[in-house]
Amino acid sequence: MAGHKNHDYHILPPSIWPVTLAGGAFVMLLGSVLYFHEYGPWVALLGLLTVLYSMYAWWGDVINEGEVGDHTPVVRIGLRYGMVLFIISEVMFFSAWFWSFFKHALYPMGVIEGVEITPGQWPPAGIETFDPWHLPLINTLILLCSGCAATWAHHAIAEENDREQLKWGLWLAIALGVLFTIFQAYEYSHAAFEFSGNIYGANFFMATGFHGFHVIVGTIFLAVCLARVYAGHFTQEQHVGFEAAAWYWHFVDVVWLFLFAAVYIWGGGTAAH
Repeated sequence: MAGHKNHDYHILPPSIWPVTLAGGAFVMLLGSVLYFHEYGPWVALLGLLTVLYSMYAWWGDVINEGEVGDHTPVVRIGLRYGMVLFIISEVMFFSAWFWSFFKHALYPMGVIEGVEITPGQWPPAGIETFDPWHLPLINTLILLCSGCAATWAHHAIAEENDREQLKWGLWLAIALGVLFTIFQAYEYSHAAFEFSGNIYGANFFMATGFHGFHVIVGTIFLAVCLARVYAGHFTQEQHVGFEAAAWYWHFVDVVWLFLFAAVYIWGGGTAAH
């Protein structure tokens, strides 16, 4: 029969959102360059709003595709592969910050004054680092408990088809994610060093700050999943959107464990001087 679908793949209809997203990204980049030259932030903000709206509308289309049955088992495999590749790209992203941190910790730069060379040390002289066994340890436990809550929610929908436990697990994971962000903001406000002026502060705030940004994104990701649960979305057989959120949240957990061990414990004072 002409026009009848006889395969499990989803042939996407034409969409305007890739065009608006690319255009918004270009405008945001152009506006950022203009802002650096003191032309004001308005062009960059216009580009940012275009990007955010395009993301919202495009992801809304993806959600609707899943609800009308376009996400067949074959399509869901492709979506999972896409999420795995995205997480791998994020691993490469964080590898750059770890590379910079370990390079400067293992081989701290010395100071050359005339013919005398002052050996480098790590942390740099005058830097008072955080005690890893106080607030950083508390934040580690908070994030690990949040990951456990996300696993609880995933088990509830995938294994037991229990939507009430799914809701409770998501609420707990989100609340703990928000608490982590609040504690990290408090920690930053009490830092005895700044971003600029020293390599330790630059590495510390770039690595932990980008992780904090990922925590905020992951919290929003889980909150959207919670809203979808209340809207009646997700079934025991089809919940790939929540799976993606859970995988992302576990990735955030693992990155923090490496940051806690490398930046707070090892690089905070026990590295070789």
